[in-house]
Amino acid sequence: MLTDIEIAQQCNMKPITEIASKLGIHEDELELYGKYKAKITDELLKRLENKKEGKLILVTAINPTPAGEGKTTTTVGLGQAMAKIGKKAVIALREPSLGPVMGVKGGAAGGGYAQVVPMEDINLHFTGDMHAITTANNLLSAAIDNHLQQGNLLGIDPRQIIWKRALDMNDRALRNVIVGLGGKINGVPREEGFVITVASEVMAILCLATDLMDLKKRLGRIIIGYSYTGNPVTAADLKVDGAMTLLLKDAIKPNLVQTLENTPSLMHGGPFANIAHGCNSVMATKLALKLGDYVITEAGFGADLGAEKFFNIKCRYANLKPDAVVLVATIRALKYNGGVKKDDLKNENVEALKKGFVNVEKHVGNLKKFGVPVLVAINHFHTDTENEVDFVKSKCEGLGVEVAFSEVFSKGGAGGIELAEKLVEIIESQPSQFKLLYDENLPIKDKIEIITKEIYGGKGVMYTASAEKAIKKIQEMGMDKLPICMAKTQYSLSDDPNLLGRPEGFDITVREVKLSAGAGFIIAITGEIMTMPGLPKVPSAEKIDIDEKGTITGLF
Repeated sequence: MLTDIEIAQQCNMKPITEIASKLGIHEDELELYGKYKAKITDELLKRLENKKEGKLILVTAINPTPAGEGKTTTTVGLGQAMAKIGKKAVIALREPSLGPVMGVKGGAAGGGYAQVVPMEDINLHFTGDMHAITTANNLLSAAIDNHLQQGNLLGIDPRQIIWKRALDMNDRALRNVIVGLGGKINGVPREEGFVITVASEVMAILCLATDLMDLKKRLGRIIIGYSYTGNPVTAADLKVDGAMTLLLKDAIKPNLVQTLENTPSLMHGGPFANIAHGCNSVMATKLALKLGDYVITEAGFGADLGAEKFFNIKCRYANLKPDAVVLVATIRALKYNGGVKKDDLKNENVEALKKGFVNVEKHVGNLKKFGVPVLVAINHFHTDTENEVDFVKSKCEGLGVEVAFSEVFSKGGAGGIELAEKLVEIIESQPSQFKLLYDENLPIKDKIEIITKEIYGGKGVMYTASAEKAIKKIQEMGMDKLPICMAKTQYSLSDDPNLLGRPEGFDITVREVKLSAGAGFIIAITGEIMTMPGLPKVPSAEKIDIDEKGTITGLF
């Protein structure tokens, strides 16, 4: 089979104006970035304000494994399959970060014959949103250090500055640095660090903002640190919230692109699924609901992280009511959860499949707690045997959920027709009774405990002394009535990446608690979550190249 980039380079893209026209978007409501990319102007959002919304479908997955599940590929393929069965579908996705693109093999544009194009542009600089977010983040950093240098009228305690600089690249050497060295003229020396751009609170804010002025208010609420008297200092206190908003005036506009089969796709924003909510922007999702009869979106990592945050953070703030959830898994990944080594996954092993299927059972049970109908999508591989397929069908029937086998990676939309048809049937026959998991007004520890017990299946929660101190501080500030954003390993339902399947009877340890006042959530950090990843021994950048004709190779 051809590589992803070879498939993308051979597809027949339509001018983005033609894609827009099919959605009823006027040409003067687009800001073109070449022939195949465009941003949507505010005029369209205003024009469609009172239009009826379509059905919202979330695509999520089991806990990710080295075998791969294909969540984004399924999302894209499902959108293409919807078009095949005559439905007006729009896909809403996150934008890729250059960190994973240059680091490990993994963009965010799907794969095989279920991709969003132009793939090269999307996985590289796209429309410049990542760079704008990076610049806004670093303007705030520059303002902090300049304020210290120019007399520190706000009394900022350099030891309590929590804001970090950002860079959209995996670079472990920047996790902990010292700035201001070289004498008085170069600033006040202090400890500093970098986060990858997708982990910046500016990214989380952009994706939760409802319009430009809401963006400005949220940016102004960012807490950069504390004064010598213990009071929070904000971006508004430093008077750069307006300039930060200006830098993001274009980045806040959703991007319109297309799939290999010309299905419209809105790609906008890309917050980390660990340290933030891991969903595309509220503005893009809301716009998609006005443009399509069916909107297919996704959330980062497994359902215990992505779906939980999609429901409890994004849906809470945006007043979204999802109509169905698609839970993606592969038979190979389930066997891996059952203890089979990666090299042996191609061999039939129903016993291991039985052991690993408990991961699906837990995620299905979790998703049902939100009152949304569930469809299990199995990414079908040629190594799947008849006995294994029959076992999965039987187990899903026992759970009271439908299952569909998808081959969108190798067949595009045609390989997802069963999935699309079953999804439409479920939406029409099982009305969603969507509900949130917890009341945001509960105490911080109660909210964390509910997520731990209900979603992870844990026994309890332990807190470090620093986490206890941070919780007390947030409560004293009156900022505790916010949803919780759990930062946890994606590989396990627990906070231990080695506990596969469906672990039980475990405690999780919250080692740090942070307030994202601008985004509007409290981050509870467990385990060894990195906000600035490092490059692997052989980074993808070593395989990526371009020739004299401009042909790109090695990009997946």
